[in-house]
Amino acid sequence: MLETALYVDDLLVAEKFYTSLLGLQKHSIDPKRHLFYYCGSGMLLLFQVGATNHPGLVIGGGEIPAHGAVGPGHVAFRIWASEIELWRSRLATAGVPLETEIVWPQGGHSLYFRDPSGNSLELATPQLWGFPEA
Repeated sequence: MLETALYVDDLLVAEKFYTSLLGLQKHSIDPKRHLFYYCGSGMLLLFQVGATNHPGLVIGGGEIPAHGAVGPGHVAFRIWASEIELWRSRLATAGVPLETEIVWPQGGHSLYFRDPSGNSLELATPQLWGFPEA
């Protein structure tokens, strides 16, 4: 996956959350439109709700198609099994409630919580999808 997008209610609140809690490195921000983060070998794109519902932004001779979503989105971030307790503690310290925790029958472990806009975020070990730990 090269990039994935979520839609947020407030980019400045999202910036604080994704930078301080998740430790993501910011690529760029347009305070009225988007906030982009490096995420492993891909990118996490956060868009202001409604800012991308209509085409019109022309870059490199092409118009970016309209896009958006209604309701909470979902993204899972890869973590290692040795980090599960660290992440439980980090979420608790930040006052972010753990929505649920799942130990998957086929292998893998997931921690689910919400961002300030209600998007469902997951911290998951790669065994969830049959990938090796390392």
